[in-house]
Amino acid sequence: MRIVAGSAKGTRLAPVPRGGRPLSDRAREGLFASLGDRVVGARVLDLYAGTGALGIEALSRGAEAAVFVERAREAVRTIRENLERARLAERGTVVAAEVRRFLARPDRPGAPFDLVLADPPYDLSAAELEAVLTELVGGWLAPGSTVVLTRRKGSSMPVVPLHWAPARRLAYGDTLVMLMREA
Repeated sequence: MRIVAGSAKGTRLAPVPRGGRPLSDRAREGLFASLGDRVVGARVLDLYAGTGALGIEALSRGAEAAVFVERAREAVRTIRENLERARLAERGTVVAAEVRRFLARPDRPGAPFDLVLADPPYDLSAAELEAVLTELVGGWLAPGSTVVLTRRKGSSMPVVPLHWAPARRLAYGDTLVMLMREA
């Protein structure tokens, strides 16, 4: 895996930790082409961060800062290594925590976010995913923010907050990428 564009273009990322399922370079390229200028200057929240490739791609393309949330220790080490490889560590904060526990924090570190990147495990239950999306509404999002959610193609759609408008659906292999904007 490599960073596709921006200041860290071509940076080779560390090997994917065991059990990881990162979004392909092609899917990341399509996603960020769809986001366009919304990335520049954005505050980014990368949930279920894995290798950190999504948030690092955003930083490389001009995002102001990114918070990476990941519970697996090996993945947390990989995110930190990848931030160093991309020379973006000073703009990234890595939080070793379970996503729902992080979102329940009253201090909301880094918020409000302009862009949320959520690439949860495919086997995450619909109820768990819906709870995460509901938590985001509670003070984590800046007005007009964009939420990106990946799911397995053909999986059931989670219930999303009523004021989130579907902006785009992209399909890559077995992955569906949905962009939603806060209205």
